[in-house]
Amino acid sequence: MQGLLSQAKRTAFLSLVTNTVLAIVKGLGGIFGHSDALIADAIESCADIFSSFLVLFGLQYAHKPADEDHPYGHGKAEPLITFAVVGFLLISATIIAVESIRHLNEPQQQPEFYTLYILAAIIIIKELSYQYVHRKGVLTKSSSLKAEAWHHRSDAISSLIAFLGILCTFLFGKGFEKADDWAALVASVFIVYNAYRIFRPALGEIMDEHTHHELIDEIRLVSKEVSGVIDIEKCWARKNGMTYVVDLHLEIDGALSVREGHAISHDLKDHLLARFPFITEVLIHIEPAPDLAKNN
Repeated sequence: MQGLLSQAKRTAFLSLVTNTVLAIVKGLGGIFGHSDALIADAIESCADIFSSFLVLFGLQYAHKPADEDHPYGHGKAEPLITFAVVGFLLISATIIAVESIRHLNEPQQQPEFYTLYILAAIIIIKELSYQYVHRKGVLTKSSSLKAEAWHHRSDAISSLIAFLGILCTFLFGKGFEKADDWAALVASVFIVYNAYRIFRPALGEIMDEHTHHELIDEIRLVSKEVSGVIDIEKCWARKNGMTYVVDLHLEIDGALSVREGHAISHDLKDHLLARFPFITEVLIHIEPAPDLAKNN
C-alpha cells in the first residue's frame, strides 16, 4: 500500500504544479489579451490550486495508521477532502457567473487573437492531465484523486467553451464582442454540473453505499479456495480511503467445534488479506451451513 500511496501523492503534487503554472498563464493571458473568459478560467484555476493542496494533505492524513480513537484508520478523510474540492468548484463557478453577468452590461474590447493559442494549449494540457490523474486514481483506488482528475476534465471543457466564445468574436466580428462573456457564463454552469459528478461518489463513500459488487464477487470466489469454507452467505465492503473493510457471514460445517470454526475463519481472513492488499480488515461471523445443519 505504501507504493500506491507514494504514487498518489506524486500525482497530486504534479497536479498542484500544473494548476499553479496554468493559473498564472491564464491570468496574464486574460489581462493582457482582454479576455474575460480567460480571466474566468484563471479564477477557477486558483480554486484548483487550493483543491490540489487539499488533496495532497488529505492523502497524507487519510493514511495515518489506526489509533485508539480511530480503530478503522483515517481513510474517511479522503471523501471529506473531496467535499472541500466541490466547495471550491462551486465558489469559482459563482464568481465566474457574477463577473460574466456584470461584464455583459459593460462595453467590451475584443480579445487578442493570441488568446486562442493559449487556450488551445491549455485544453490539451488539461485533457492529458485528466487522463493521467484518472488512471492513477483508478490504480490507487483514491476517490480524491478521481475528483482531482474530473477537476482537470472540467477545466479542459470550460477552456474549450472559452475558446469557442473568443473564436466567435473573430469569426462574426462586430456585435459578437460579448460572446467571450457568454462563454464564461456557460462554463460556470458546466462547472456546477461537474461539481455534482464529483460530489456524488464521495457522498456514497461517506454513507457506505453498497457499490462494490465486483470486489464482493471476487471475495466470494476466492473464499472457496480455503479449506473448510462451504459458502459466503453475506458479504459487504466499505471503502475507507484507498482501502476497504469487509464484513462477511461464513458458512461452515455445523458439526465442527468452536475452536475448529475459529481456525477456519482465521485461515479465510489471512487468505483474503494476502490476495487483496487493499483490504485492511475482515470481520467474520460464522454460521452453520443450512444443508449440513439439517443432517445433524
